[in-house]
Order: sequence, then C-alpha cells, then structure tokens
Amino acid sequence: MFFEGSEKKIEVIVTPATPSLRALGRPFWEGMVAKAHAEILSSVSNDFCDAYLLSESSLFVWDNRFLMLTCGTTTLVHAATHFVEQLGEAAIAFLSYQRKNEYLSHLQASSFADDLQLLRKKISGKAFRIGHLDSHHHYIFYTDKPYQAEASDITNELLMYHIGGDAAEYLRSDKQTTAGVRATLALEEMLPGFSFDDFLFEPFGYSVNGIRGREYITIHVTPQENSSYVSFETNLDLAVQPLDIFARLLGVLDPGSWDVIRFNAPHATFGFPAHICLGSANIALEHGYQLHFSHYQQLCHEKLLPEAI
Repeated sequence: MFFEGSEKKIEVIVTPATPSLRALGRPFWEGMVAKAHAEILSSVSNDFCDAYLLSESSLFVWDNRFLMLTCGTTTLVHAATHFVEQLGEAAIAFLSYQRKNEYLSHLQASSFADDLQLLRKKISGKAFRIGHLDSHHHYIFYTDKPYQAEASDITNELLMYHIGGDAAEYLRSDKQTTAGVRATLALEEMLPGFSFDDFLFEPFGYSVNGIRGREYITIHVTPQENSSYVSFETNLDLAVQPLDIFARLLGVLDPGSWDVIRFNAPHATFGFPAHICLGSANIALEHGYQLHFSHYQQLCHEKLLPEAI
C-alpha cells in the first residue's frame, strides 16, 4: 500500500518572443507528461490558464510559463529535458527544478544528482541543497540566465507529513467522495471563486486543481497511515486572504511535521499548531526570487500506547 507522495517540480518561464505555450495544444502536453511516466486525467481552463490533473499530480500552463508536479516514481526530469529540446534553449528565460527528499528514495528511478547531470547537458545553472541529508531537505536547480522576476511572482507551498485526526481517518476510509473531501478540506470556503477539478484514486488518494483568473491552487493527498503526505501549493498572496489557509489546513489535517517553502512571500507562523522549528534557510536567487524553507514539528503529536512485554 506504500505510495511516494513527495513531489518533483519543474517551473519554466519562456522569453517574450516565444509563442503562447497554451497554443501548443493538448497533444504536446500529453507527450511531455508521458515522458515523466504520467498521463492527463482531466482538465479545467479559463481565459488565462489550462490546468491538467495528472495520474501523478498536476500541470498548469499559462501563455508564458508552465508548472508541473509529479509524485510516485515518476521521471519528471525527462519531461523537463524534452521541453528544452522541443522549444530550444534560447526560448527559456528561467527554469527551476525542485525535488524534496522521499520516504523511500531507493525506489526512485534517479537521484537529484542524476537529474542534475541530465539537466546540465541541456541548460546551465546552479544547484543547492537546503537542509541536512539525514533529515528533511529540499533540492533546487535554477538557470543562470539574466532573467529578473517581478516581486509579485509569488509561490507558497505547505508540505505535511503524518496527518492525524478525523480528517485523516476519513481520507483513509472507503466512504470518501470528491464532494466529501472538498467539504473536509473546506475548499469552497477557503477559496471562493475558484473552479475546481478533482479526482479520487483507488483505494484512496485525492488530487485537486483550482484556478481563478491567473491564480492557481493544487492539493495532493497520500493518506497511507505509515507514510502520509499532503501538499498544498498556490501563487496566491496569502497575506491578503480573508482566511489563514496554512493554519486552516494544519488544523484540519493535524500533521506531525510540515515544511513551508515560499518564493517572494512573507513568512509567518500565526495560527500554526504548537510546534518547534527544526531548521530554516533563506536564499536570495540572482533573479530576484527570495526563497525561504522551514521544517516544523508539532509538539507532542504522537500518542504512544503501552505494550505488554
């Protein structure tokens, strides 16, 4: 029943001279997704974005950029190199490739070091590890082209481990429905005006994409009891939202630990459960992105039962 929920992620911004990425059409993106050993399940679109729900995570395509996340044992790096080959290195204004440590890294088709070798054959850049190898850590590769990001180019990520409570029990049950999961996570309340596209996997597991104008959210739930993982990502400015989305999700899902990753976004822990911060880092990328990473552990989360000996 084990499934590796931790995602790999690629984000690409193309040059102004490059034609619209949305105009490439669904067959192009189906081919690229296949390179990662995934497939498109469904999609939702508006005037600004095409959001594809994948058999492993998500793909969002705007006119000048795309974002793709894959989990499990997918080979996202091959999708990344395929895109560079198809459009040409000159069309890339900025590319970042990120990878979080996995529960069972030996089951993966490659390591980050392997991925890095493939990427650097196609495009030059810098790479960092944030965090300790024997604990939670995050890898990032990004191109060294003279791109300059806008301060409003925001990303907020919340990665949760070992979820508990009533929500976790429901997400592991055979009584789930997509409507029931939406209600459990309070998606309509937290994210008014978003169009959602979601899917419930067998025997369990849940993914949802949401778009509103140029804004997006994506949530992926791997609820297996011994290796549970839930990710939330968005380009919303959380500081101006009517609800504290991170605090709400932490309260509902009750994780034992969690990571916060932010690009160009203010960092706050108001409303978080009682916790300790086990480590944090800040990196100023040359392109104007301010990257923040923190790993938290909830206080006294695990309830131990005595065993007769």
